[in-house]
Amino acid sequence: MQKLVESFIATANAFDVEGTLSLFAPDAVIDDDSIGDAFVGRDGVRIYFERFFVGYNTASRLLSIETLDAFNANVRLDFTGDFGHEIGILKIATSSDGLIERIDAGLA
Repeated sequence: MQKLVESFIATANAFDVEGTLSLFAPDAVIDDDSIGDAFVGRDGVRIYFERFFVGYNTASRLLSIETLDAFNANVRLDFTGDFGHEIGILKIATSSDGLIERIDAGLA
């Protein structure tokens, strides 16, 4: 999980949308409480990253990872960008093939 989270942060910080998408299962879901919307499938994930990472010039820094089991972790991130500064919590669920199936996102 540590390597996957580090890859996620690295590709997102580089605004590498295709690299970020490669970490997600085809039917992945990002449900973000802070904006009140869910983004479904790789097309939805693309919209999410283009809008909220690329669009807001977001940079993420890992604060902590709490591994719950082989497929689930809670991740705290420090976000900065055109919106200012926030601490986020990502509840990440992965598939058996190591791809992100779901992220439940919110602000701390």
